[in-house]
Amino acid sequence: MEEQYRRRVIRKSLTEWAINCGYEPAAHHKLLIAELEALARNDTDRLMVVMPPGSAKSTYTSVLFPPWLMQSVSGSAILAASHTVQLAERFGRRARNLVATQSAVLKMALVGDNKAAGRWAVDNGAEYYAAGVDTGIAGFRADIALIDDPIRSHLDAASEVKRESVWQWYKMDLMPRMRPGGRIALIQTRWNEDDLAGRILNEKGSSRWRLLHIPAECDSANDPLGRNQGEMLWDDDDYGYADVLKREKATQLPAVWSALYQGRPSPPTGTYFEEGWLRPIRKLPALDTLTCYGGADFAVTEGKGDYTAIVIVGFDPQNRLYLLDVWRQQASADRWVRQVTSMVKKYKPLDFATELGQIDSGVGPFLEQRMMAERAWVKIHKFPTRGEKAIRARSMQGRMAMDGLYVDMNAPYYAALRSELLAFPNGKHDDQVDALGLVGQLLDIVAPGRKPTTAEGKGKFSDYARHDEPDQRGFDKAF
Repeated sequence: MEEQYRRRVIRKSLTEWAINCGYEPAAHHKLLIAELEALARNDTDRLMVVMPPGSAKSTYTSVLFPPWLMQSVSGSAILAASHTVQLAERFGRRARNLVATQSAVLKMALVGDNKAAGRWAVDNGAEYYAAGVDTGIAGFRADIALIDDPIRSHLDAASEVKRESVWQWYKMDLMPRMRPGGRIALIQTRWNEDDLAGRILNEKGSSRWRLLHIPAECDSANDPLGRNQGEMLWDDDDYGYADVLKREKATQLPAVWSALYQGRPSPPTGTYFEEGWLRPIRKLPALDTLTCYGGADFAVTEGKGDYTAIVIVGFDPQNRLYLLDVWRQQASADRWVRQVTSMVKKYKPLDFATELGQIDSGVGPFLEQRMMAERAWVKIHKFPTRGEKAIRARSMQGRMAMDGLYVDMNAPYYAALRSELLAFPNGKHDDQVDALGLVGQLLDIVAPGRKPTTAEGKGKFSDYARHDEPDQRGFDKAF
């Protein structure tokens, strides 16, 4: 009876099935499992999973999930597609072997005359068909399609012909093969902004898709795993994946890290902001050698919609411009008010740029009250919203074109920032560009200059030298 109960639990839980097969799901696997179980229940019919290479997304989606699903939904037809028939059949062989060795647990068995790695069936009427993306699948009707890594290599991803071929296969071969009520899961590492995932997300009706995007390194306060910024994936057991990611980040090309590992591909060079304008550095200058300025583009919806972006930049004595910090989150107003106050106190900018509009009218007084209470003194410039975003970002574009923007390439926000800059103005998000554009407008009306040295030649005077006391020069108001 105990064994029967154990088997019944396994058949109801994909997590228990994974453990039964010898796997120990990490935190991100459990999140993936929850999404796959929702797909099996038909709570969602479109699932997109974006994770870095080596994160075991295929093990759970293309190997463990099909046998568990087939015992859950009798008569179901699964179409499993990968960039080549060979890879699809390799997944199919591993899934088939689990059925063969765990038939007692699953309460189903392979049908005797249909056991090929790429096409097999079980005695409850469910069947499995493995196919290569770009190959014919006529004659097979699917209840669930699993598309696992439709792009084979960097060269294929860079080929417009190949990307178009994959797209045509998805639209003209796969979609017509789906039965009414059919469900689709796309699991992939991102290669190109125009890859299959990118096209699906940009087409009409993309809101139907449930997106599970887990980057290698947490670079946002909205991390699905609740990680702190800078924390690497799969650091919750002794597998060692997080250490591999740290080495990859230190040695990979920025474009590769951004696309494959962070899931944020961008154009190779950029159109509005160019790749060469970003000057990667390993360590920022000491804060007391810089003159700092800040800016913020605000949004008020938490967990969805637009992001709030807050940026701090600094000029060194040679007038080189450094990006010191970025905070970006889909946050409610009270959260970004606290963040602005915190960053002003930390970096002590001489001036701060915001946008004049409805958000400022509603939240501005609360922000001012909070900053005065926290003694976060700064002069705020409010710029009216006018013209297109590209025009408002022109000042920062020109400044970066001439002198570049020095960015800490080890910072957790670097990949997302780079991707957004290079995709602008055609990218999905532009909140960081908007914040930088406001800083650019601010720098057009203030002179960055240099901090004067003291008489002894040590240290530098600062408007924040007595940050914790009232200003002695008559500037007793923050605004």
